[in-house]
Amino acid sequence: MHTFLKDKKTIMLLSFFSLFIVVVFIQFIYYVVIFGKFSFAKPQNSTPKRIPISVIVCAKNEEENVKNFIPLLAEQDYPQFEIVLIDDASSDETLEILEEYEKKYSNIRLVKVENNEAFWGNKKFALTLGIKAAKYEYLLFTDADCYPVSKDWITKMSSQFTQQKTIVLGYGAYEKIAGSFLNKIIRFETLLTAIQYFGWAKSGKPFMGVGRNMAYKREEFFRVRGFMDHMKIRSGDDDLFINQAANGKNTTVCFAQDSFTYSKPKTTFKDWFTQKRRHVSTAGHYKFFDKFQLAVFFLSQFFFFILAIILLAFQYQWIIVAGLIGFRYLFTWLTLGFAAGKLKEKDVMYFYPFIEIVLIFTQLNVFISNTFSKPVHWK
Repeated sequence: MHTFLKDKKTIMLLSFFSLFIVVVFIQFIYYVVIFGKFSFAKPQNSTPKRIPISVIVCAKNEEENVKNFIPLLAEQDYPQFEIVLIDDASSDETLEILEEYEKKYSNIRLVKVENNEAFWGNKKFALTLGIKAAKYEYLLFTDADCYPVSKDWITKMSSQFTQQKTIVLGYGAYEKIAGSFLNKIIRFETLLTAIQYFGWAKSGKPFMGVGRNMAYKREEFFRVRGFMDHMKIRSGDDDLFINQAANGKNTTVCFAQDSFTYSKPKTTFKDWFTQKRRHVSTAGHYKFFDKFQLAVFFLSQFFFFILAIILLAFQYQWIIVAGLIGFRYLFTWLTLGFAAGKLKEKDVMYFYPFIEIVLIFTQLNVFISNTFSKPVHWK
């Protein structure tokens, strides 16, 4: 009996060891082969274009943000552009402030959205009205709580358009808050997400973008019937649209540092957790391959830690296991580190191993929470 149990334990540990090797290999494929296409890419060369641009911003109850950030958009250093400001039936002073800016700046166009019984509170409906009202064919999007890092934001983002590349994915960063560990977690997660969608886009399989900073030609919007296929899903005006419209031929990325936008991050774990629940629920509507690759990536992250702990606890092939752990941290740290340098997030890398563990188990908690209740969406 004792021999039987010992043999069973040996077989189990061998299975765990074999699976651990597979997990590390999967991680290598993701980080080095796929994400590395962005992380190890050379700095971007960009030739400024002179194509007219419509900047589109949708606001709902954002009086403080539009007061502070709209002037930064209006004063961009670009030869020909307009700003389409959409007030989505705000109940505060947002509309009044936008009306003042429309009078002040000749290149601002205001779209007023009234509550519609069929589309009440649906940001996609408001954005559709703004897109239709835009004067120019090339559209650049950001959110009302975002601001560009420089006056060359439009120049850098629009420079990536070509005859073939009609969708441009940019980077939407979050402000740094000194002394806040939650802020480092949020910015690390934003960094990791960007590495994923930039890496897959450069691999010819774009699957998402962020509404804080992305651009596309209007013909792409009408080609997929806008948001019609997912209008009833409250979120996803950015990532679900890109998941549907983007492909390896029409999509490119922009990661020049003057092209970034910034927004204020959540300051409490509860608010951030609610935001993550919304994002994860939207990802459930991606194409099958994209859901599959995201699931495989998360599972490889999760089981790397679980299997490493089990194997080290039983000291099974511990020298090889320790070597694989070191190898895994070497290539992930290099990939993330180079990307962090490109995206001006180097400081989060000092806390990388611990932040990664917190993030993985937060994501697991999000998945469990979403299984039993629906998250809250657009205001």
